[in-house]
Amino acid sequence: MHSDVITPPPARKRRPRGPRERLAEALLALAGQQGRIASHEEKSWASITFAGTRHRVELVFEGAEAVERGECFIAFLPEHEFAIPGQLVADAAVVEVTSIAQPPQLTVRCEVLLLEEG
Repeated sequence: MHSDVITPPPARKRRPRGPRERLAEALLALAGQQGRIASHEEKSWASITFAGTRHRVELVFEGAEAVERGECFIAFLPEHEFAIPGQLVADAAVVEVTSIAQPPQLTVRCEVLLLEEG
């Protein structure tokens, strides 16, 4: 009988999650994991007193149940209290909504302005 030692593959280093990834996770959680992020653009900005990033995110909700959840997402996003370490959400707004009846699909484009704390 022949026995080889099996060496497991090296563990992948986990990339640290920054504000972009944490915002994406928070948006998906608000969407009840019923939507998917189709695009996510990020642009840095700064003023004399603040620095941060503006995020433009497109979420797609497919299927009747997901579309219903997407409608809740639209209603709750502007007042949602985000918890993103080191960041304050200065503004969160839905800027465009597209709906298709058959098959049921809802596309929501939102903008979120993050400010660096401290």
